[in-house]
Amino acid sequence: MQSNLAKVLHPIAGLSIISHVLNAASSLNADHTVVVVGHQRAAVMEYLATSHPNVITAVQEKQNGTGDATSVGLTALAATGVALKDQDNVIVLAGDIPLIRPETLQPLHNLDRDAVVVTAIEDNPTGYGRIIRSGDLVIQIVEEKDASSQQRDILEINSGIYAIKHQHLVNHLSNLSTNNASTEKYLTDVVKAIADSGGKVLASLVDADDVMGVNDKEQLAQANGLLSDRIAQYWLHQGVTMLDPSSTWIDVQVNLAADVVLYPNVYLEGTTSVESGAVIGPDTVLRNCKVGAGAKVISSRCIGSTIAAQASVGPFSYLRAETSLAEHSKVGAFVEVKKSRIGRGSKVLHLTYVGDAQIGEESNIGASTVFVNYDGEQKHNTIVGDHVRIGSDNMLVAPVEIGDGAYTAAGSVITENVPPGAMAIGRSRQRNIFGWVLKKRAGSKSAAAAEKHSQSDIFPPTNNSEEA
Repeated sequence: MQSNLAKVLHPIAGLSIISHVLNAASSLNADHTVVVVGHQRAAVMEYLATSHPNVITAVQEKQNGTGDATSVGLTALAATGVALKDQDNVIVLAGDIPLIRPETLQPLHNLDRDAVVVTAIEDNPTGYGRIIRSGDLVIQIVEEKDASSQQRDILEINSGIYAIKHQHLVNHLSNLSTNNASTEKYLTDVVKAIADSGGKVLASLVDADDVMGVNDKEQLAQANGLLSDRIAQYWLHQGVTMLDPSSTWIDVQVNLAADVVLYPNVYLEGTTSVESGAVIGPDTVLRNCKVGAGAKVISSRCIGSTIAAQASVGPFSYLRAETSLAEHSKVGAFVEVKKSRIGRGSKVLHLTYVGDAQIGEESNIGASTVFVNYDGEQKHNTIVGDHVRIGSDNMLVAPVEIGDGAYTAAGSVITENVPPGAMAIGRSRQRNIFGWVLKKRAGSKSAAAAEKHSQSDIFPPTNNSEEA
């Protein structure tokens, strides 16, 4: 993968590769699940302990092939006190097949056989083991490195997914040879041994995309694209409108209601949920957000936020974690909101930063207002009541509280609490210095423009005039 991140930990549609595999495998309702780890195992084991705590991990110290990995897994299972019976079904999956579906695995429950191999038809089978058949039965799987030119022409490939009776693994794993091109112990040799001894090995033919392996960044991108298409098709069939499915990216844990509208270049990530009638996009990212019915989010980025029914966001808004917008509230252009609650019907429409704040109902925050929440060491809270009017270009220096129904004048710096119904003015009085330009900028275009006016306009004859 040319990456410091373990291959199976690379994300696809919001989940790691290994999580996709384990989630599909969970549909089998297996009694026990073992993950065999090798390369970069510390990171993989740490991830599994957090994300899949019920799986057993086993360490393959030396990457000595799939047969050896299977032995390592069975040994680890036995070490937990589990004693498998001869007829128990052991299912072996590759850890790098993120597109595997639960329904693809269901034929592995077939008990009328000694083993089942999941296969696919590949137009370009390079790199895969080839399936050798005798009628409907599989008699051998030949790895490409060991295949003859005639065998390499076979298009049916081995997916690396097997269901094998435990007794056959006990009988044959210990006898595996490394006499092959890779000098490894192949699990595929167990399949041949079963067939050679008269056992019944069936093939379960599936779509090649379902068992696509990911070994490099190109294949990772291909898998991302295929899964994105699959997810988009699912939601289209559930009544979601997408103007351009090819530019719409939806993670697997996202939940959408019917009649949601998604414009182009929308990214719905993590556990985001969107209720009916909401309109998202274009050019929008929602990660771990909840969007209510009929809400609109336009050209914005929202992380860990709740946007209630009929609320609107954007364009060019940024909602950060722990932000909550109540019903019918509005956050407009070039507004950033962090760890704040905006009440029902309240508006923050232009060029504003809201941080660590509680805003009540039906209040209006004027353009270019900043909730000054940080003193250089700690964050502080601001409380704005119901039906408050904050003038444009205000600085609300926390901790501070603006009472219900209060007003603040444009350009104010508010450092003290404002009582309910009061008008707060926190700015110096304007001074006009008459004639300043004519005296200090004589000969300039500004002075020429000023000279067009009468002397009484430039130097008003009042007691309050202040001359340059």
